[in-house]
Amino acid sequence: MLSRVAGNFFVINITMKRIKKIAKRFVSGLLILVILLVVLISMRQNLKFEAPYPDVRASSDSNVINRGRHIVFSQAHCADCHSKQNADSLLELGIEPALSGGRLFDVGIAKIYTPNLTSDSVYGLGRRTDGEIARVIRYGVHANGNAVLNFMGFANMSDDDLTAVVSYLRTQKPVHEPVPSPEYSMMGKTVKAFLIKPVGPSHAVEKHIKPDSSIAYGEYIVTSTTNCAGCHTKRDLSGKFTGPLMAGGNNVEGLISPNLTPDSSSRIFGWSEQTFIERMRLGKINPASPMPWNSFKRMTDLELKAIYRYLKSIPAAKTPAVDE
Repeated sequence: MLSRVAGNFFVINITMKRIKKIAKRFVSGLLILVILLVVLISMRQNLKFEAPYPDVRASSDSNVINRGRHIVFSQAHCADCHSKQNADSLLELGIEPALSGGRLFDVGIAKIYTPNLTSDSVYGLGRRTDGEIARVIRYGVHANGNAVLNFMGFANMSDDDLTAVVSYLRTQKPVHEPVPSPEYSMMGKTVKAFLIKPVGPSHAVEKHIKPDSSIAYGEYIVTSTTNCAGCHTKRDLSGKFTGPLMAGGNNVEGLISPNLTPDSSSRIFGWSEQTFIERMRLGKINPASPMPWNSFKRMTDLELKAIYRYLKSIPAAKTPAVDE
């Protein structure tokens, strides 16, 4: 009896030693994999991408510059991101703030500071060529070859409008202010290493698009110069669209973007064209709203009509769940 108990104990002891050895090997292997992954993520923080330089040259023509100013301070709402936090108040007063950058966007996985778009030769666009500026707008590739986060959504902007924007930016007075470098969490570094890639045009870019009140021009504004789709369409951490176009459900600075499709649950369901224009002209009502109301209210009636008509033409869709 005692010998049988001793034998069983011996077997159990041998088994436990084997389990411990296997567990030790598993933990060691897992640790090695984690270390290798961290090293790989670190090595991929400075990935370089190729993209063509658009054939864009800044113009000194006043009409071109004025067109650029209009896009910058209305449709593209550049001041809402590339100027200080009081930009909204300045726009409300009719003042066009300097696009000196430095505004913080805490997106959870990273803290991003917007770049200086003034003509300063040290911290601003004075150190960049026209082609480098045009390339980052159209292809999302920085002058150093790095991909920028897909925040802008201006890849399909026409050649003439892109030229106008670059031309106006060249007239900005220099503001000699540095901008902090972005700060990424480990999750942010992982996303940057494997998911962040340049996003170029989705179709052949037009040289010129005539402004009018058509559905086609409304589509151009919504998808190419205002980035409406960027906020009002569900996206993942990499910026890729995951929900129905303009159906909302995107978490933007703590608020959920509303549905703007013709669906009955849409924020603008039942609105007339005139109601839509009047609401856009009112500007910001909710102080916490991230919507660039005071930039968009500067758009012309022609542009607002085109946007309304386009929104009424797209497929109706329900807002996706926020946690999808």
